[in-house]
Amino acid sequence: MAKKNETMETPASSPTAGAKTKNSANALAAKLKTRRLRTVVGAVVFVGMATGLIAGVSMGTMSGFGWDTFSMLCPLGAFGTMIATKTMIPRAVVSLLLIAALVLVFGRAFCSWLCPTMLIDRIRDFFRSPKKRRELEEKKSSEIKAISQQELASLKAAREGHTCGACGKCQPVHHGKVDSRHAVLGGALLSTAVFGFPVFCLVCPVGLSFATVLVIWRAFAHGDATIGLILIPAMLVIELVVLRKWCSNFCPLSALMNLVGRFSRTFVPTINDEKCLETARATSCSKCAEVCDADINIRHPEFGLRIMADCTRCRNCVDVCPTHAITMPVFVGKKAGKTVVEIPDPVMDDLEPKLD
Repeated sequence: MAKKNETMETPASSPTAGAKTKNSANALAAKLKTRRLRTVVGAVVFVGMATGLIAGVSMGTMSGFGWDTFSMLCPLGAFGTMIATKTMIPRAVVSLLLIAALVLVFGRAFCSWLCPTMLIDRIRDFFRSPKKRRELEEKKSSEIKAISQQELASLKAAREGHTCGACGKCQPVHHGKVDSRHAVLGGALLSTAVFGFPVFCLVCPVGLSFATVLVIWRAFAHGDATIGLILIPAMLVIELVVLRKWCSNFCPLSALMNLVGRFSRTFVPTINDEKCLETARATSCSKCAEVCDADINIRHPEFGLRIMADCTRCRNCVDVCPTHAITMPVFVGKKAGKTVVEIPDPVMDDLEPKLD
C-alpha cells in the first residue's frame, strides 16, 4: 500500500489536471475580448506616430504630441520643464489641466490602451513558452485564492468579534496610501530641480520606445549607426524586462495619474451584489482580481495590492465575470468607492467550505 502511494501522482502534476488547467487558461483568455482590442488600438497609434516621426510629419510622440501649432506635453515632462526653468509655461499648464481632466474621466486608461509598454508586454507574452505562461497563471491564481481565503477569515473574525456585523473594516489592509512609485516620482522631480533639466525624460520607456524605432530606422535607411543603437534599446529592455513590475512599482507617470485618479467617479468598475457569485450564491470566484493587470481586488479593494485609483479601465474584469455582475457606468456615486462588503450571516457560514 505504501509503495502504491509513493508512485501516485499529485493532482497538480497529473496529465488530467494539467489539461484542465490549460483548458481553463485558454477559456479565460478567450473571454478577454477587450484585451485584443486594446492591443490593436495601441499598435495602430504607436505605428501611426512612429511613421510620422520617420516621415518627418510634425505630430510628435505620446510624450509630446500635437499637430502644427497645437500640442500637448506629457504631464511629468510639463512639471519637469517648469521646475527646471523655474518658469510658469502656459503650454505646460494647459497640458496639465487637459490631462488632469482626462484622468478624472478615464482614470489611467492611457496605461492600458495607448502606452507602448503595454505593447511590449504583449510581445513578451507572445514569445513566452506555453509552459512558463501556465506557471505564471497558476501562480497568480493561487495567490488570488489565498487572498480570498484571507478575506473570508478576516470577515468571519470581524463578525464573531464585533457586534457591528461582518464588514471587515477594522482588518489591516494590504496596500498603503504611498507606494514605491510615489518615491520615484518625488526623486524624478527632485533630480530635475537639482540638475536643471527633466532627468527622467532620458529614461522614460515611452520616449525610449520611439527613440528605439528612430535609431533602428536611421541605422538601416541612412547608415547612421551610433552608440545609441545599442544603448537606447538596452535601457528599454532593462526597464521593462529586468524590472518587470515597472508599471506598478516604478513608473512615476502612473504615480501622478494615481494621485488625480483618486477623485475619479466615472467609468469605475462596479459590482452588482445581487449577481456576484460571492455575495449572491456563497461561491468563491475572484476571477476579476485574477485578471486585473493593475493588481486591484475589485471585490475587496482593501485586500488588493493597489487601490481603485489605479484602475486602467482595461475592462478585463467586465469581460471575465461569469455572471456579468461587473459594469462600468458613466458615473457612480460613493458606492463605487466602498471598500467593504457586508455578507449576511447564513451566507458567511456556508462560504468558507466552498473555497476548498
